[in-house]
Amino acid sequence: MSERLDVRKTYKLLIDGAFPRSESGRTYEVVDAHGAFVANVARASRKDVRDAVRAARAAQPRWWGASAYNRGQVLYRWAEMADARSHELAEQVAAAEGLSAADARASVGRAVDRLVWYAGWTDKVTQVFGGANPVAGPFFNFSLPVPSGVVAVLAPRDSSLEGFVDVVAAPLCVGNAVIALASATRPLPAVLLGEMSATADVPGGVVNVLTGSLEELAPVLASHEDVDGIDLEGALGATGDLAAVAAASIKRVLRPGHGGAEAPLRRLRAFVETSTVWHTVGQ
Repeated sequence: MSERLDVRKTYKLLIDGAFPRSESGRTYEVVDAHGAFVANVARASRKDVRDAVRAARAAQPRWWGASAYNRGQVLYRWAEMADARSHELAEQVAAAEGLSAADARASVGRAVDRLVWYAGWTDKVTQVFGGANPVAGPFFNFSLPVPSGVVAVLAPRDSSLEGFVDVVAAPLCVGNAVIALASATRPLPAVLLGEMSATADVPGGVVNVLTGSLEELAPVLASHEDVDGIDLEGALGATGDLAAVAAASIKRVLRPGHGGAEAPLRRLRAFVETSTVWHTVGQ
């Protein structure tokens, strides 16, 4: 029996629920933790960033307009699909991070559990972050959390799946649409999870996943005036510069470096605004 040819896969971008190549036609090679070739991935361009932002802006009102229960069900379905394909995800995590098979499976399990955790928060955010305010007069006054809108996230360089879930699921949970820049050196677990989102009832444009150069794409996301917030978790040494760029368009900025038990709640709070609603007391 003759040996099969090596079929080298090229992973594409996720923009608006579709899987386009980069408009530039560029790709780059991804290697595993030992330096062996794994696959080619698309190298996104500035135009791809603009397309992803446009898709996210169009999709966000529909995502926020869905009930909190419905958003939770969609995120839970995404977790179900990740759990069903956990073996495939574990293979990619093991290759990307140089983990043993057992450690990679454990990492995928934690990522799925965290996605379920965020799914459970969708209908609790208003209760925890909102409230009734004391006023003098025959009025009710309520503070209600609403999403910032379109949020860009720079995924961690090293935590190829768990870190990706944290930075993406938190803004989704509270009603934002997301453009995620996956780890440049370890993108495949994030890309694979992104592919699952497209068949998990996540509306097109709500989750967009780009692969490519952090140095090339992060400043474009930080400076884009239709991006309302940016999570700089994966910014490496460029955090200060990117925060300064983001300030020009008055974005919300989440800086890295705050771990511990409060970190997930901090992410949930990072990209919400507070809307104040007044209502008269009925007679």
